[in-house]
Amino acid sequence: MVTKNDPIIARDGALQSPWQAGLNPGGRQNLFQADAVYDVLVIGAGITGMTAALLLQNAGRKVLIADSHTPGFGTTGGTSAHINTFADTTYKEAESAFGKEGAQVFADAVNEGFGLIKANIRTYRIDCDFEPKTGYVYAEDDEQADQLDDIYEGAKAVGVSLNYTIEVPTPLAFQTALEFPGQAQFHPLKYLQALASAFTVAGGVIMENTKIETLEKEADIHVGLAGEVQVKARNIIYATHIPPGINSYSLRCAPYRSYVLGVKLKTDTYPDALVYDMQEPYHYFRTHVIGGEKLLIAGGNDHKTGHDDPEAAFADLEKYVRKHYNVSSVKYQWSSQYYVPVDGFPYIGQMPEASKGVFCATGYNGNGMMLGTIAGKILSDLIQGKASKYEKIFSPSRLKPLAGFTAFVQENADVAYHFVADRFNIHETDSLKRLQPGTGKVVEVDGKKIAAYRDDQGEIFALSPVCTHAGCIVNWNGEEKSWDCPCHGARYDIRGQVLTGPAVLPLRTLDLESHE
Repeated sequence: MVTKNDPIIARDGALQSPWQAGLNPGGRQNLFQADAVYDVLVIGAGITGMTAALLLQNAGRKVLIADSHTPGFGTTGGTSAHINTFADTTYKEAESAFGKEGAQVFADAVNEGFGLIKANIRTYRIDCDFEPKTGYVYAEDDEQADQLDDIYEGAKAVGVSLNYTIEVPTPLAFQTALEFPGQAQFHPLKYLQALASAFTVAGGVIMENTKIETLEKEADIHVGLAGEVQVKARNIIYATHIPPGINSYSLRCAPYRSYVLGVKLKTDTYPDALVYDMQEPYHYFRTHVIGGEKLLIAGGNDHKTGHDDPEAAFADLEKYVRKHYNVSSVKYQWSSQYYVPVDGFPYIGQMPEASKGVFCATGYNGNGMMLGTIAGKILSDLIQGKASKYEKIFSPSRLKPLAGFTAFVQENADVAYHFVADRFNIHETDSLKRLQPGTGKVVEVDGKKIAAYRDDQGEIFALSPVCTHAGCIVNWNGEEKSWDCPCHGARYDIRGQVLTGPAVLPLRTLDLESHE
């Protein structure tokens, strides 16, 4: 574990991931030129934004990255960092929704994203703990075995290397399993920092702690406004998961939290592989050495953001791991956010709601490392006027009313429920005086709802619980110490500042002096 004197890179939650420790948090020189017109303004410094920015800068474009916080603050800093050739949207599902050709294009995108990561590691000689691994997916009952057969048939059809196996590095009994050679793992923030260094060496500019709140258009130039700062650019990339504000992506992508543990075992029974079960939600395991200490990285228990109890999710995950592994201690636990697209494919390209030259990338499901990387390549190609075979199938303008209609109705009926029920169906009786240190809760004071957090010193931070994105009521995340919106995934810290979009404005601060 990191000591309190070690440097720490910030992320979008109170819990520490193993990727944060021991890396220089930044301190980059801000070389922003206020009078310059940049070719591209990239908003968001995760794997998508950094990949796109580096490709464009190397292609001779003048690129600036603006991030509300620091590179890797969001999902890239909280990923479990699997690099694989299969995806959460199976190739059988992809074929059902987009045909054989669509499934093949999707497989090509995943493979090309994987290949670009490896190429960057070679080109820039990145020391990021990259290790080739074999992947295993196993079924524990007849129903899962049938699903595994579908995975095999779909993957085989698009050229993914795999085979059935009777040996899996797991302590669980299983019925049948697939083996995927040629998978990999890495340290995501070491990789991202190396890309950032290469980008600045090439002349790119990174502006940290710069929130682009709005865009304006002046002739053919876009102007990004961050307080008093104006950034002018010919093209804009939103590499922020859901683009800010009210738009169709909030309806077409559902936010999910995923939970991860870094566990020390009593015996050296760490799997030298990437291992996945087929439960719903599924669990996954791998091994990583952090600070000279071998850890089992175990994840799962995914659920929609702001819905289930994060404390219970962690407790259930730990119980599951302890049941099957001889655990010595839990060294790390953290969670992260991703977005599930309604029809299974990401949205990458020109935003239909925006002016020409405004691009976005979102909806990677749980495969952000590969799909975020290829998204950077696709956006780079589109801005340079190059043809991309992925442009049409991943286009944000595509309409697939049948492919994801059931999921679309379910997800958005759920949003409507939280918008209405949280206002009229909850009778909160807890008072501020009963709020324990280190906890938060939506409470009622004089008949009005308040999002209240009491810190360890007893100070109360009182906020309006109404999400500034679309007006839903936020829920308290006691593990990450954040207010999470159950509708579209916006997240806020204890002071109401935005941690995760699509919200732009903070939660409104309330004066509680008259209630103390």
